[in-house]
Amino acid sequence: MTPRERVCAALRHEETDRPPIDFGAMRSTGIMAIAYGQLTAHLGLDEPTLAYDVVQQLAQPSEAVLHAFGVDVVDLGRAFLTDPNDWRDWTLPDGSPAKAPRYFAPESDGAGGWRVRAADGTVFGRMPAGAQHLSQCYWPLSHLQSPDQIGDIAPHAAKVTWMALPSPPRHLDLMTDEGLQAVKGGARRLHETTDRAIMAAFGGNFLEGGQFLCGMQRFLEMLAAEPSLAEALLDRLFETYMAVLPRFLEAVGPYVQVVQVGDDLGTQTGAQISPAMYRRLIKPHHRALYAYIREHFDGFLFLHSCGSIRELIPDLIDVGVQIINPVQTAAAGMDPTELKREFGRDLCFWGGGCETQSTLRLGTPEEVAAQVRERIRIFSPGGGYVFNQVHNVLSDVPPENVVAMFQAAESA
Repeated sequence: MTPRERVCAALRHEETDRPPIDFGAMRSTGIMAIAYGQLTAHLGLDEPTLAYDVVQQLAQPSEAVLHAFGVDVVDLGRAFLTDPNDWRDWTLPDGSPAKAPRYFAPESDGAGGWRVRAADGTVFGRMPAGAQHLSQCYWPLSHLQSPDQIGDIAPHAAKVTWMALPSPPRHLDLMTDEGLQAVKGGARRLHETTDRAIMAAFGGNFLEGGQFLCGMQRFLEMLAAEPSLAEALLDRLFETYMAVLPRFLEAVGPYVQVVQVGDDLGTQTGAQISPAMYRRLIKPHHRALYAYIREHFDGFLFLHSCGSIRELIPDLIDVGVQIINPVQTAAAGMDPTELKREFGRDLCFWGGGCETQSTLRLGTPEEVAAQVRERIRIFSPGGGYVFNQVHNVLSDVPPENVVAMFQAAESA
C-alpha cells in the first residue's frame, strides 16, 4: 500500500498492512522545536530546525525524518514557505538555533523575552524570558456587553486566531483571487509530488473562537449567564467562517484527503461545558459548518478536541465528525479500550498512541515501545486508527524515546 492508500483505508475502517503513522500533519501531532533539534542531532542529521508554528514553537519535520519514521500523512502547509528566503534566523528558548517564517517579526520586551504586535500596534502575544511558547495577552471583545457591539469580527479574528493557526503571508489570503490560486497551486503541487495523505487545516473554532475573542472567563460567563449574547457572537463567527470555507474547499478539496477543524471542548477531568449547554449553543454551529464540509468535500473530517470529551462523543458523531484527535487517554473517562468498544464503529481515532504527559517524557525506551504496542493492539482492529502520540512531543522528551515510539509503531 502507498502511504495515502494506507491512511484512506484506515479511515474507511479497513484493515491495513500496518497502522498509518502521523508526525506533524497538524499543529497538535508534531514536536516542539527544541526537542526536534535534539532528535535530529541524535539521528545524525545535519539540517536546520524550521519552527513553522511560532506560537507553540513547533518544528516542521523534514523529509528525512518523515522517511525514517515511516510517516504516512503530511500537513498542507508544507506546500508553502519552500524558498530558503521565506525563513529568517531565530533562537529557540533554550538558546539553540532555528529558523522562523520571515513574516514572524517579534520585538524584544527588554527583559529577555518577546512580544508580538498587530499592524495597529496592539501587543497581542508575549513570550516572557524562560517561557517556551507565545501566549495571547489581548482579547478584543473582552468587554462585549450587547450584540450591536460585535460588528465585523473578521479583523478581530485575524488578529487573535493566530493562537490556533498563525496568519499566513498576505499572498496566501483566500479572500483574494491571487491567494485562492496560490493555495490551489500549492495543494496541487504537493498532491502530485508526494504519495502521502495530505491534511488541510481549516479551524472553524466556536467555543475556542469565543474564548480567543473574549477571553476564557468572559466567554464562559457569557455562555452561562448571557446566552443570547453568546449566541449572537457564535452566529457571527459562523458567518465569518462561511465567508471563506467555500473558497478554501475549492482551493484544496481536490488535492487533500483530510480537512481538520478544531474546538477544545475538554479539560483533564471533564468537558468545559455541560452537554446541555453544548447542545444548545455550540452543537448547532458545529452541525451547520461540518455539514457543509461533508457535503462539499470528498474526504474525511478531522476534529481536534483535547481533554475529557467522552460524554460529548455521541454528539460529535451526530454532527458529522469522522476522526477525533488527540485521544487524550489520561483524561477522565478516556480509557482506550472503552473508547474503541463504544465508538470504534462510528469514529476513527487519531492519536492516543503514547502518553506525552508521562510515558514519553519519563519512561524508558522499552516502556515507550510497550505502551505503543498495547495501544495499537487496542485501537487498530477493524481499522479506524492512525498512530500518533497524545498531542505534541514536548521539549523535554528524550530523543531515544521518540525513536523507540516510531520504531514500535512501524513494526506493529
